[in-house]
Formats: sequence, C-alpha cells, structure tokens
Amino acid sequence: MLAGCGVAPGPSGPVVKAGRPQRIVSLNPCLDVILIHVADREQIAALSHYARDSYGSTFAPLARTLPFTYETAEEVLALSPDLVMTGRHSSLATRNALDRLKIPTALFGVPETVAESLEQVREVARLVGRPERGEALVARIEAALAAAAPKPGTPRLSTLVFMPGGFASGPGTLMDEMMRRMGLDNAAPKYGLTRSMNVPLEQVIADPPDLLMSGEPYPGAPSRAVRVMTHPALSHVAGHMQRETFPERLLFCGGPVLIQTAAALSRARENALKDRA
Repeated sequence: MLAGCGVAPGPSGPVVKAGRPQRIVSLNPCLDVILIHVADREQIAALSHYARDSYGSTFAPLARTLPFTYETAEEVLALSPDLVMTGRHSSLATRNALDRLKIPTALFGVPETVAESLEQVREVARLVGRPERGEALVARIEAALAAAAPKPGTPRLSTLVFMPGGFASGPGTLMDEMMRRMGLDNAAPKYGLTRSMNVPLEQVIADPPDLLMSGEPYPGAPSRAVRVMTHPALSHVAGHMQRETFPERLLFCGGPVLIQTAAALSRARENALKDRA
C-alpha cells in the first residue's frame, strides 16, 4: 500500500508518477535489504539505522557505508527525498509529517507468505525504476529455496524456533512457511500457539520437538530464548531432541534474507538428521 503525494494506484499496483526516483529514503530494515539489491547506490539517500546493527542486520558492513536516519521527519526532510519507503510499524508521527509535507511515501505491510515477500521485492524494484532487477532477485530467491528443500522421502522433523524474548514462531507466519518448505513441521501449534508467543519450558520438556532452534546471543544481553536453550532441565530430553543455533537476524525479514534463512534451516535439518542416524 502506498500513501503520500506523487504516488498513485494503477492497474497493476501503485506507480511513481515522476519516473525513476533519484533520492530514496528507507525507514524500514526489511525494505533496506531489498533496496540495496535493486537500486543504484546513487539512488539511496539513506537507510534506516537498524541496517547498521551487527546483531540484527544481514548486511551491516555495507549499510555502514551509506547514510542513515533515526526515522525522524526532520532528518528525512533534510535529505530532500523524492521517495520514502516505510512500514506499517514505523513512526506514525513521522508518516503523518511526511504526508503533510507532500513527500511521496510508499507504505508496505509485513509479508506473511513467501509469495507476498516476493511480490514486495517486485514492488520495491518497480518503485525505484528497476523492475528487471526485482525479477532477477526473485529468481535467485526461488532457486535458493529449491536448492535447500529436502529431497523426496526425507523424514520431516517437528521443530520449534525461538525468537528474541523467548517467543516462538507461530502458524501462519513467513517463518512457518519457510520451515515447512525446508522439511520442518512447526511444533508451535501442539503447544497451543495460534500465533507467535511464549512457549512454557515445561511443555517443551513434557513433549519435546525433534529439533529446538534458538538465536545467537547478543553480547551482554542474553534473551529468554538463550536461557531456555541452556536450562539444565533440557538435559533430561537430550536423547529425544536435537538442538541447533539459528541466527535471530534471519527471523526479521523476507526478500533476499530468505536465501540465508533457507540455507540455515536446511543445515539444521541435515545436522539433526545426521545426529539421529
């Protein structure tokens, strides 16, 4: 969905009236990672500050070579953008200010499926005037997912993935679909989860999944997920459950990040199957 001056809906979705934008500002980390794949470097006026974070970003070294903002309207206005890309969870005050200032703004939702994520790649590429790069990136993602998928007959594993704060990826999410595509059945529903939320450790011990995955700890700030993974009680089910590390930065976004997500899930699957053999 798009909002703002200079952006209007067309038969195949929103279009930028002024042609290829020359000064693009992204205020969303998941849009950042698509933008750097499909836009010319000279088109990027700024990324979000999240893109520079070593823990949460998949391309922090590259992001640190580009300008960034902390999502304030004042910062964005100073950059004189001809297109701002943002998400539904971004600052409402900033979005309202951009609307009042008549700055062209593209508002994106959160993809819940692989198909929606690929369509978002295409939309970003179209908005920046590089649709052919969007199609090329979509082809790369689809090829990576196909390469990482299990071979026919590979045993499926019930799997629980912990997000930051100890939340598990629930059904109907992008991660849920990625797990299924990689031969991993999301164990969250058997613990009563209808969405992403906490799973009591007692339930995990009483009925362990085949595979428990948790993120890498941030130095000095261990999450509940890390504490769960190191809890002594888990030793009682060690013979029934494999444990693997899954970088939490791969939980946050789709688009080109799905290439790394597929590879990480595939490695965890193969490691778990090897340990069970």
